[in-house]
This record gives sequence, structure tokens and C-alpha cells, in this order.
Amino acid sequence: MNAAECLLATGADAAVALECGERRVTYAELRRAVPRAGGAWRALGLTPGARVVVFAPDSDDWVIAYLGAIWAGGVAIGVNPHLALADLAPILTDSVVRYVWCEPDLAAAVSKLAKGLPEGPAVVTAGGGRGRDWTAALAAAPIEASAQDEEAPGLWIGTSGTTGIPKGVIHPQRVVVDAHAFAGQVLGATAADRFYSTSKLFFAYALGNSLFAGLRLGATVILDRERATPERTREMVARHRPTLLFTVPTLYSKMLQENVAPALAAAGIRHFVSAGEALPANVRDGWLRATGKAPISGYGTSETLCLALYGDDDSGLLRPTPLTLLRYADDIDPDIPQRILVRLPTLALGYWHRPEAQADGFRDGWFCPGDMFIRREGRLEFAGRTDDLLKVSGQWVSTLWVEQALTAAGGDAVDQVAAVGVPTADGLTTIAALAVAVPGREDDARDRIRAAIDNLPKYRRPHWVHWVEALPLTATGKLQRSRLRTAHESALAGAAAP
Repeated sequence: MNAAECLLATGADAAVALECGERRVTYAELRRAVPRAGGAWRALGLTPGARVVVFAPDSDDWVIAYLGAIWAGGVAIGVNPHLALADLAPILTDSVVRYVWCEPDLAAAVSKLAKGLPEGPAVVTAGGGRGRDWTAALAAAPIEASAQDEEAPGLWIGTSGTTGIPKGVIHPQRVVVDAHAFAGQVLGATAADRFYSTSKLFFAYALGNSLFAGLRLGATVILDRERATPERTREMVARHRPTLLFTVPTLYSKMLQENVAPALAAAGIRHFVSAGEALPANVRDGWLRATGKAPISGYGTSETLCLALYGDDDSGLLRPTPLTLLRYADDIDPDIPQRILVRLPTLALGYWHRPEAQADGFRDGWFCPGDMFIRREGRLEFAGRTDDLLKVSGQWVSTLWVEQALTAAGGDAVDQVAAVGVPTADGLTTIAALAVAVPGREDDARDRIRAAIDNLPKYRRPHWVHWVEALPLTATGKLQRSRLRTAHESALAGAAAP
């Protein structure tokens, strides 16, 4: 099989596959463009298994270059186009990337970077610039899709890097076959739907659940080159009228604060989906009040590509998505936070050159995420990562639970809250909270958080609360937990300074 060929097999010729700004690409046009892009890659010298980085904002051209590389037998890797070149260099070197596809404005800088690397990749861009000419290569004849074993690598995804250096996750050709299971069976999506993800295509959440799922269903996928903000999301929804919206809890919260939610409610969106991190109960409830529809909360990873767990009620509990199998460790008390094992058709093969992580995460066709869960009457309560679980005064505490309680109490006066386990001077474990107040609401925010802490059980109360201007986030908008302890230590040092 070929993953790109599979993705293009469903849509009606006249149906719109991709929308980006004023551009509309029908399935017939996409079925002509991708084989032509495959011919371009072949003309540029791409050989089966060669890795291709697509380093550009989301667009129909991004999709065509990406799928074209897979069509020609290459392995496609989407990379955040806002990544600093100093951070791109180790990705290119470690992954032994052979080509970087980028837009002309980045070609000179990427070419200079590539020349300084051992076995640096060829840079490909429209018009050539300082790289190879993509426009000229597109004059090559279209080619037939490169037939691959279903377990052969077809694409890589970088982990989000919330707890350290991103890992290269290797996905086989078969991952696209059932990428639409959640959308089709839970959301009831069909070819008539219009998918829109505020997250970008280098992120598994958008790639698997919006682009791949939408194409497999023959639906329309809406793309946006710009960064997602509440106002930009409102503009995109008003202009493109999606029926399914995929975004992250942070953006749902900000859209509530900026009163964007009511405008989205009137635009014909059938389902709101939240993933990337846990959806706070107060954000879910606020969205339900503002729009009449609560977001469906999903859990997935770069390794699962698509959502593996979801919850669609006010319990906050999760259950497997269609085609996902779930397993527990038999020798662990079900009341104790524990890791789980999942198996689903979109599961990756493993990691690139990470043997320890491979052995820990991938086990005989199952995947064991680093996150912890508590079993609740056949469903799961998300308890954060192993590092988020603490024993305080002999009691299990998840920093996630503390964050949710403080966020709910802070309401519209608090923008963000994070909690982290830290040592006290005598070596005991306690909790520090970092919070961001809504501008102009600082006093109200402090009062609300102070009252919320007083209402928590003693073992869940943060010992320190630091008010900061912003929390560290990854490129995908998730909280970068690996930097929280450093932020706490910096805040302590700043408070102690004269």
C-alpha cells in the first residue's frame, strides 16, 4: 500500500478537499497534484525511505509536498516552521534528513544552516532561490504511487517535548487506514463535514484527527497559515464555516475570556473537540453555557497519532475510542495511579534511536504512555505524568488536580495556573503553583486563589504561589512541565533578591 494513495481514495472528484484562504483544491485536483509532486521528488533524486522535512506554515502546498514525498516512497516529517534554526539543526542531523522543503523566504537561512551540517540536506523551494527548484521539478511527469509494505515507515512525528527533548516517532504506512475511526463513529462525521483544527499539521492532533481523518472521509479540511488566537479562530469560523472544530483547552479558555464562544455557537459547528492536555471542568462548563455544546475531551499522543481515549460527559472520565483496546497491569491495585497499555490501528512502530524509551513505551504491539490514570468503574481518570504524581503527607496528589481546583476558583480573573512538585528546605515534597492573572484583575485573582487554597485539603495546598507574566509553553501550546521547577526556583531567587 501507499499511505498517500490511501488518503486520496475516497473523496468525490468535485468535492473540495482543502481550503486555505481563498484557495480551494478539489479531490480531483489533489489526485492530480500529489502524483505530480511525487514525480518532482523523484526528479530531485528522492529514493525510497529518504526522509523529507516539510518546514513551512500550513497550506495546500504543504499538504501536496508532504503527501507527494510519501507517494514517491519517502518518509515525510512536518516540523514547526517557527522553530529556531538552532533547534532545527539537531533534528536534521539526528534524523539524517535528506531534503528540507520550505518557502522562499526561509530558503537562504535554511540553505546556510544545511551547508554547515555533516551530510546536510538539500533545500527545496519554489523558484529555487538558494536551493533546488521545486517549481521546475513539478514539470516532471507524474508517477505511480510507490508500493510499500504496510509496516514500512511512511511518516515521522516529533513528540511535543513537554518533558524534555522531542523524540522522532516512526509511523508506518497503515496508520492512515483507520485514522477516521473517532471522527466517523463518535462525531458522526461524513463527507459533508468541514474539519478545522487550530493546531498545526506538524502536531499529531491536527495531522491525524483533522487532515488524515477528513481526507479518509472525503470531507473538506480547512487550513490556516496564521497562528491561532481567539480572534483569528472567530475569523476562520465565520469565513469557512467548519462543522467540526479541534482545538486545545488553553484556547477554549481564552475564547471564553474574550467572549468569542457565542460567535462560534452561531456558526453551525456540530462538535467541539479538545485535546493536547486535560480539559478543566470549569472550561467545559463555561463552554457549555456559552454555546450549548460541551467540548468532547480527547486523549492521544504522538505515538497513537489519533485520539485513543475520550470523554463526552461531565464526569471527566475517559474511555477507549473506536478500535482502541485497553489493558491494565494485573498486579497493581486499581485504586493506585498507574500507566495503561493501548493498542489501535494508528499506533507507531516506535522511536528513532531511543532504545530505552522504546523498551519502556512499546511492548509486543501495545503502547504504554508515560501518563498515569486511576480506574473509576470501568473508565479512567487522567492523573498526569509520572512526575506529576506526588506523595505528600502520605497521600497521593496529582499536580493536575491542584491546577484544576485553582483554575476553577480563579474563573475569569486567572488566565493560567500550573503546579509542580518541589522539595522543601528539609527535603520533603511539597507543591508550588505558578499563576498568570488576567490583566487588570490581579487583586481579584490573588484573592480567589488564596481562598481556593484555603479550601483544599492540607496535603493538596501549594506551599508557594508565584504570580508570573506567562507560563512556559511548547510550540503546540501545551504547558512545558519540564521548565516549571526552574521557573519556581527563579521566582524564589527573585523574591530573595534585595
